[in-house]
Amino acid sequence: MTLSPAPQLALVHTGGTIASRPDPGGAGVTPQVAPTLAEQVPGLEGVHVRTYQPFTLPSPHVTPAHMLALGQLIGSLEDVDGVVVTHGTDTLEETAFFLHLTLDCPFPVVLTGSMRHSAELSGDGPGNLRDAAQVALHPHSRGRGPLVVFGGDIYDARTVTKVHTSAVDAFGGYPGPIGRIDQGPAGPALRYFAGPEGRQQYAPRQLSARVEVLYAYAGWQGEGFAEAEARADGLVIAALGTGNLPGELLPLIEATRKPVVIATRTHAGPILPVYGYAGGGATLKRAGAIPASFLNAHKARLLLLLLLSLGLDREAARQVFEDGLF
Repeated sequence: MTLSPAPQLALVHTGGTIASRPDPGGAGVTPQVAPTLAEQVPGLEGVHVRTYQPFTLPSPHVTPAHMLALGQLIGSLEDVDGVVVTHGTDTLEETAFFLHLTLDCPFPVVLTGSMRHSAELSGDGPGNLRDAAQVALHPHSRGRGPLVVFGGDIYDARTVTKVHTSAVDAFGGYPGPIGRIDQGPAGPALRYFAGPEGRQQYAPRQLSARVEVLYAYAGWQGEGFAEAEARADGLVIAALGTGNLPGELLPLIEATRKPVVIATRTHAGPILPVYGYAGGGATLKRAGAIPASFLNAHKARLLLLLLLSLGLDREAARQVFEDGLF
């Protein structure tokens, strides 16, 4: 009888709360070197685990350059059946979306983290890590692009977002999870609610562009726009509602030759350029602004940064956002 080879799991640690403990110096909780495998991956008997730790950072310190290096590491892995990335929760959705845009690999990639550090009661890190590993090794996870697993819910990298600063179930995003994994008496039960979708991958060698985000509010007259435009190669504005701005922004967008992407500061929903008043979405589009489709501002920034780094001009970038193949 020939025995099946053990599943091969790559576990990539990057820091975050899941790797954090109280600092002995009393400076608060900080990410440290990952604990042992026995502590990190409960319930994975018979799985061969290889670990990597390219950096150990709190997620507010993670930059697109770190995301690029992380993707290059994952893309170089061979003879693995799945990959789990542990990451801080503050920018986890951005790293997940960056990998969604840039990774083309045959095995599932799953990101997870924790809201409670390892010294807290009822820490959520071990359970999230177990769930993520089981999702990464499941055959139905293939072809879906990078996923985020938190609290048993499975999220698409395009729509997942952090919806609470401190709750254990901190992740959500309209229209909700695309799957669920539960730990039953007979073992893990995984179910997907949607099939895989096609997506476009990009392969930047470096991230040379600079893209900044501006945030709209009642009474905004464009403060900060000129300064950001002078520094950046492109701008993203977290606009109001379906993609509307105060009228004072319209001439600023008309005057710039740099790409300006209009996202929404609203929790969810698409950009719909329907309003024809000064600063309404229809006038912004006629002035040259690019609707962000359903992407939030920080994900739209990453897509625009990639496109500009690859040498695409404003009209080519507009076509990518309009096609929505991301």
